[in-house]
Amino acid sequence: MRTPLIAVSTDAKDFEKYTWHATPQPYLDAAISTAGVLPVLLPSLGEKLDLDSLLESVDGVLLTGSKSNVYPALYGGEPSEENGPYDHARDATTLPLIRKAVERGVPLLAICRGIQELNVALGGTLATEIQEREGAFDHRGPQEAEQDTRFAIRQTVKVAPNGCLARIFDTSEVRVNSVHRQGVDTPAASLEIEAVADDGTVEAVSVKNAAGFAVGVQWHPEYWAHKDSASARIFESFGDAVRRHAAKRSKTNIAAE
Repeated sequence: MRTPLIAVSTDAKDFEKYTWHATPQPYLDAAISTAGVLPVLLPSLGEKLDLDSLLESVDGVLLTGSKSNVYPALYGGEPSEENGPYDHARDATTLPLIRKAVERGVPLLAICRGIQELNVALGGTLATEIQEREGAFDHRGPQEAEQDTRFAIRQTVKVAPNGCLARIFDTSEVRVNSVHRQGVDTPAASLEIEAVADDGTVEAVSVKNAAGFAVGVQWHPEYWAHKDSASARIFESFGDAVRRHAAKRSKTNIAAE
């Protein structure tokens, strides 16, 4: 069977008098080397994209992290300069993509900004600058540090019993990294909380009764997927789900011929 394809979200960035559509390489490396799938970058072109045709052609969706935040007006919040930067082109692409992928049962892995997009797309809200809340940890990584230090595994999250992450990790706690300043506030009604930090911050969710793998994590498993067992297991599980979906689609297509 051919290597399954996954669509990977991109940021729209202005650079050298062009608008570039790009994503960080660690996500692509983890997709190829750990999940065993072939990533294809999806340009953030919003309504110009035929997402139904896209989801008939790919076997999974990976939503990446980003420096930008989901535009607050999309979940009833107030935009501000402090909360930015924003990426309207990405919002216009990923939010409808999420809804269609979940509806179709296309495997979905949403990381960092991705879990926030997942929550907003399904009707939830976000909390900004969570490090300013009373009793909250500072979940931000050191901005000026080397990448290995910034993405260092330094936080314990509690995994909900009997959930999909409990099956993936086979443990009640897991050590992860933490590089974010906003997160899930009110979870969408269709999401199940899969993991929380010791300060109560939602760290992972899944879509209730999803037809396929549909998981969001607030941390960055892509960065250590090549050497950290917990990080690798997330991508391995996603890859397995993508292959199952591809095999199912292949059988359906053969039967229709």
